Amino acid sequence: MSTEFPSSWTDPDYVATVVGVLALGALVFYSALTPTGPTVDEVVFVVLVITLPMTVAYEIARRWG
Repeated sequence: MSTEFPSSWTDPDYVATVVGVLALGALVFYSALTPTGPTVDEVVFVVLVITLPMTVAYEIARRWG
């Protein structure tokens, strides 16, 4: 069972997942404050706001660890 979960907080998959969850939480919080629905541009923005920090965090953790 220990092989299924990261053994260290520097594991790139773990770091990317944590950053993705935090980015998603921030976007949900922001969307709760805005009264309008999403447009195509906003959907593209949301995808970038979630995937870019995850990718950067993954690469930093991969190179550091």
